[in-house]
Amino acid sequence: MGSLRDLPFKDLGYANVDHHRALRVGIPEVVLGAGKSFEQIAGIVEELASGGQNALVTRVDAEMGKRLEAKIPALRYDPTSRTAQLVSQPIVRRGHGPIAVVTAGTSDIPVAEEAAVTAALFGNEVLRVFDVGVAGLHRLLARREALDAASVVIVIAGMEGALASVVGGLVSKPVIAVPTSIGYGASFGGVAALLSMLNSCASNVTVVNIDNGFGAAYAATLMNRIGAS
Repeated sequence: MGSLRDLPFKDLGYANVDHHRALRVGIPEVVLGAGKSFEQIAGIVEELASGGQNALVTRVDAEMGKRLEAKIPALRYDPTSRTAQLVSQPIVRRGHGPIAVVTAGTSDIPVAEEAAVTAALFGNEVLRVFDVGVAGLHRLLARREALDAASVVIVIAGMEGALASVVGGLVSKPVIAVPTSIGYGASFGGVAALLSMLNSCASNVTVVNIDNGFGAAYAATLMNRIGAS
């Protein structure tokens, strides 16, 4: 009866930790670290771990990451992706094939790593294809093998965001475009790339919000699992 009492969620006062999310959608609850206190993040992660779930916290700065590692020794913080992970259960590979995470430039890598870390924790094999933007298209063409091997491609680009359309025209699979806030003044913090991607002439391109590597990986994971055993 004690275990049933905390289903489908546990009320911590400041958060209702959803223990049934993995049963409903196939992916456990993920914690957005931005705006939460250290005590709140630590409490939610410990509650998830108590239920035997793997825990992922996104948008965690370096100071918070160090404090969480000190509080929860099994937790690992990655400064590039700004994520913290606690792996309580073995990660089971699922899906039809790898997810390729492609960036236009090196400056887009933090968003790409948020996507890659998320996708890997959700059970996907991840192929990283970095710094292959349209200013040097030969770099992308040299990585066609990775693009062809992937079941879903996540394309991450700032500036004018053109890479998503180029990749969409090369592959016969879903492309999830992630505009980043990288760029000069007229990029308007990623709005220029967002509008470019939304107006893509490649019909297999869909778009998530600016800098939303996590959302892209979540959607890619579900696409990769459709019809898979």
